[in-house]
Amino acid sequence: MSATAGSAFDGVAIVTGAAGGIGSAIARELARGGASVALVDRDLEAAQKAAADVRSSVPDATITAVAGDVTKGTDVEAYVRQVVAELGTPRLLVNNAGIEGPVRLIHEYSEDEFDAVWATNARGAWLNIKHVAPLMLEQGTGSIVNIASVAAIRASRNLAPYVASKHAVLGLTRAAASDLAAGGVRVNAVCPGPVDTRMMAALDAQRPAGSGPQKGLAERVLLNRYAQPDEIGGVVAFLASDAASFMTGASIVVDGGLTI
Repeated sequence: MSATAGSAFDGVAIVTGAAGGIGSAIARELARGGASVALVDRDLEAAQKAAADVRSSVPDATITAVAGDVTKGTDVEAYVRQVVAELGTPRLLVNNAGIEGPVRLIHEYSEDEFDAVWATNARGAWLNIKHVAPLMLEQGTGSIVNIASVAAIRASRNLAPYVASKHAVLGLTRAAASDLAAGGVRVNAVCPGPVDTRMMAALDAQRPAGSGPQKGLAERVLLNRYAQPDEIGGVVAFLASDAASFMTGASIVVDGGLTI
């Protein structure tokens, strides 16, 4: 699903975790729709590479790569200021940054392991909303899209911090939608199923021998495969556009039928 006239978005967009497979796909789809996109990632070199890849697909795109750690309020505040200075005031925020953590039983996680997943996936989304929402409220318009997961609506064994943090992202989406609607800011979530990315490869590698990427989980997906990152990017582009102007507080499941 690629951006079309129906999902055009011509404002400034911030995409966190933009060096990853889903993040770079989201940036590419938004650029195709006319957005000026800031690709934020902890790894500046990786963000710059992702930005170059977007430019190769959308040569006339306005793109910038920005370094920042979503778990640190000072970093978030700094890169939001940088985006405003380089591109203008953001009208779209995509909270995509996320980590999976190790695969193990709930009582086997260390405090540091649990906190690291929570800080990136849940606190990081809140920090970005905290620093971007006031700018949107000043304009009287804006859209925030949080990338949750099917783990936000059902449990998954041996991934307690990830599951808990993605449930929190869904709650944060609904709370933010309630708080910001009167100011003209929409807040929605996308809940992807398994996507063919580094994260899924890392999770597959930690599964027991013989339960590789296309065995077990993929077989439970009605479409019998993992999603491609662009298929998630297209849904985000739709939510950012005027075609979704009456949607807020919603969560769109994009899982090939896994959870039905």
